[in-house]
Amino acid sequence: TWGLVTQTYQHILAFVFAVKEINEDIQMLHNISLGFNIYNAYFTGSLTYLASLELVSTWGKFIPNYKCDVQGTTVAVLGGPNSKACLFIATILSIYKLPQLGYGSSPVINDPSQQAFFQWMFPNRNQQYAGILQLLLLFRWIWIGVIFIHDDNGLRFVQNELPKFSQGGICFDFIEALPTLYFKTGIHEMIESWVKIYKLIINSPASVVFLHGEIHTTIFLRMFPQISELENIPIKAGKVWIIIAQMEFTSVPFQQSWDLDILHGSLAFAIHSQDVVGFQNFLQKRNPYVETADGFIKDFWKQIFLCSFPTSLEEENFWNRCSGEEKLEALPRSVFDMSITSHSYSIYNAVYAVAHALHSMTSLNFKLRTMSEEGQKKSLNQQLWQFYHFLRKVSFNNTVGEMISFDENGNLEVGFDIINWVTFPNLSLHRVKVGTFDVKAPRGQIFSVNAQPISLCNEPCHKGHSKTKKEGKPFCCYDCLPCPRGKVSNQMDLESCYQCPEDHYPSKAQDQCIPKEISFLSFQEPLGIILAIVALLFSSITALVLMVFIQHRDTPIIKANNRDLSYALLVSLLLSFLCPLLFIGQPQRITCLLRQTTFGIIFSVAVSCMVAKSLTVVLAFMATRPGSKIRLWVGKRLALFIVLSCYFIQTSLCTVWLMRSAPFPDLDMHSLPAEMVLECNEGSTAMFYCILGFIGLLAMISFTVAFLGRNLPDSFNEAKFITLSMLLFCSVWISFVPAYQSTKGKYMVAMEIFSILASGAGLLVLIFFPKVYIILIRPELNSSPSWQCLF
Repeated sequence: TWGLVTQTYQHILAFVFAVKEINEDIQMLHNISLGFNIYNAYFTGSLTYLASLELVSTWGKFIPNYKCDVQGTTVAVLGGPNSKACLFIATILSIYKLPQLGYGSSPVINDPSQQAFFQWMFPNRNQQYAGILQLLLLFRWIWIGVIFIHDDNGLRFVQNELPKFSQGGICFDFIEALPTLYFKTGIHEMIESWVKIYKLIINSPASVVFLHGEIHTTIFLRMFPQISELENIPIKAGKVWIIIAQMEFTSVPFQQSWDLDILHGSLAFAIHSQDVVGFQNFLQKRNPYVETADGFIKDFWKQIFLCSFPTSLEEENFWNRCSGEEKLEALPRSVFDMSITSHSYSIYNAVYAVAHALHSMTSLNFKLRTMSEEGQKKSLNQQLWQFYHFLRKVSFNNTVGEMISFDENGNLEVGFDIINWVTFPNLSLHRVKVGTFDVKAPRGQIFSVNAQPISLCNEPCHKGHSKTKKEGKPFCCYDCLPCPRGKVSNQMDLESCYQCPEDHYPSKAQDQCIPKEISFLSFQEPLGIILAIVALLFSSITALVLMVFIQHRDTPIIKANNRDLSYALLVSLLLSFLCPLLFIGQPQRITCLLRQTTFGIIFSVAVSCMVAKSLTVVLAFMATRPGSKIRLWVGKRLALFIVLSCYFIQTSLCTVWLMRSAPFPDLDMHSLPAEMVLECNEGSTAMFYCILGFIGLLAMISFTVAFLGRNLPDSFNEAKFITLSMLLFCSVWISFVPAYQSTKGKYMVAMEIFSILASGAGLLVLIFFPKVYIILIRPELNSSPSWQCLF
C-alpha cells in the first residue's frame, strides 16, 4: 500500500471547517444543519462507483435506490480530486439529479445530462493555458518539453491546446505521455515509464518542462532523485517545471524524507486563494485523542509523526506511542502545510456555495415558511432535483470578502495566482506568489508578474543576521549567522553587521539602532525626590538641634562637651546634609566643580571636630594626674588648631585638584547599553580618592583615640558615643568604595548621596540625640551632680 497522501488531509479539514462555520452561523440556514459523509474511493473505478451508489442507499445497507429511515438528505456531492473519479461519480449522480462540485481536474463529459449537474470549482481551463503561454513568452522560454497524463484530459490538451502554443511561437523538444498513476497495481510498469521519461528530460537541451498532470502527479516528480541513483544518471540543474493549477504538491509517506531539489524554482499556476481567518487555529487544535469522530486522523497521525496507537502491551513496547502533544505546525511544509492551499480553498468555497444555494432555495419558497417542520422536510425532498439551478446561479462574498460565482458553463469565475515553489534542504517548501492572471481584471492588469521567480541556494539572511560563505560551495550559497553583540544589520542579506553610532544601541533583535536616552539623577524622578527630601529632613533636624544647643548653651551638659566644637560639628553636619542637593539635577560646570570639593572640605571639618573631641576627652583625663604637663595642651586652642589644620590640608588638596584636573560635565556613552549618562567627570580619580582617603584617615584617628578612652570615668563617657559613630562612619565609607566602582550612571551618584546622608546621620544621632534627650525630656538630669553620674 502507498499509504495516505498526507497533503490531501487538509482538504478534509477545510471541508469540515466550512461546515462547522456554517452551522454556527444562525443567519445562514434557518432551522437546517449541514451534515456530511466522507467516502474513500482509493483512486480506483470500482470503489468510486461503490461509494457513489452508497450515497443513494440506506446507511449501512447497500441497496441502490432504496433509502428509508434516513434523517439527512443529500443535496450535493463534492467529488474529486482527479478527472476519472469525477467522471465515475457524475455517471451515477446524474441519474438521481444530484449536483456534483469538482475541485480538481475536470473530466471530459460528453453526455449533456451529466454535464448539467456537474459544477467545477475551477476557472475556464482555456484561461489557464492562455496565461501559461504569456508566461513562457515573457521569459522567452520558447524551447520547451511537454509531459502529459495519458488520459482523456491529457489527450484533449495535446490535440486542442498545444497547437495554440505553436501558433504563439513556442517550440517543443519533446511531447511525452505519462501513464496514469495507480495506487494499487501497475507499479512496475509505471516505474519503467518514469525511467524512460527521466532519461528523456535529462538528455533534452530544453530548460523548461511543461507538466500537464493531476493533483498527485508531483509524486512522479519526486521519484526523479531515486531514479537518478538507481540508473546512475546525475540530475542536471537548471530545469524549470511549469505546473498547471489542477496539480498540487503531494507525496506518499515513504517520500516524506526525500530531497525536494527537483521541484526548486518551479512555476505553478494556482486558483486564486486567500488565508481563511481561524483555519490555522482550527488545524493547531487537532488532536487524535479529542477528535474521535475523525476517521482519518489516527492514520494521518501515525504516518506523519511515525508513532502508533497500540491496542496491546506488546505493540506499545514495539512502537513509539502517539502522545497527542505532537504539533502539526512543527512539521515541514512539504509534509503538511498550515496555510490553506488553493485546492482546500476551493473546497471551502464549494461548501459555502452549497449553503448559499440551499438558503436561496428555501427562502424563495413561501410555503416552507408556513408549514410544520415535517412538512418542510417533505417539501424539501420533493424539490431537491431543482437544487442544481440555484447552485448554478449562486453568487456571494465568502468570509474573506471575495466574490464567488459561476459562469453559464458552471466554471468558477476567478483568476489564477502564479506561484514560485522554493525548496530548502530542511524539507521546507515555500509557495511565493510572483504574479497573477485574471481575464476579469481591468485591461493592462490581466497578466502581471510583480516579482522574478525565486531561485536561491538557501533562504535569504533576515535582519539581525549576516552572511558567511559555506566552505566548498559557490558564492551564492552561504550560512546566516546572528550579529555579534553590539552590532546590527537592518537589511536582508547583508555581508556583515555594523556597529551602531555611539548615541544609539542595538535593538533586541539586532535589526535596528535605537537612539539612547540621556540619563542623570533629576529632581523629577522618584529616586531624586526621595533623596532630596531626606537631605532636607536631616538638615532641618540638625538646624533644630543647633537651636536647642544655642538656647541651652549655659547648661552643664553642653559646657562639659566642648560647646564650641559642638557648634562647629553641627554647622558642618548641616552643610553636609545640604551637599547632596549639588549631586541631584543636570550636571553643570559649576555644580561639577563644587560637588566633591564642597563635600570633601565640609566632611573634613566634621570629622576633624570628632578628632578634637576625642583628643580633648583623653587629654582632659590625663591632665587630672598630679604634675602632668598635658594640662598646658588642654583647652580651646588645641581644638581650634586641629580643626583649622585639617581644614587647610583638605582645602589645599581640593585647590590642587581644581587647578590640575578639575571636574567637568561629561557624556558617558559606553557604561550603559541603552542610556547616555550625563555625569560629572572627576577629572582626576586619584585626587578624588585622596580627598576620601584624608577623611578616612581622620575618621580612623578619631576612632582609635575614642576607643582608647572608652573606659575612662563616667564623667567623660562621650568617648563611647564617638567610638560608635566613627565605627558606623568607617563602615559606610568602606562599603562605599566597591559599591561606587560597581555601579554606573545615576545609581552611582545615588550611592554617594546615600553614603553622605548615612554617615552624617550616624554622627548626628549618636553624638547629639542623647544630649537633646536630657535637655528636653529629662531636664532634671542637666545639673552638675546629675550629668557627672550619667556621663
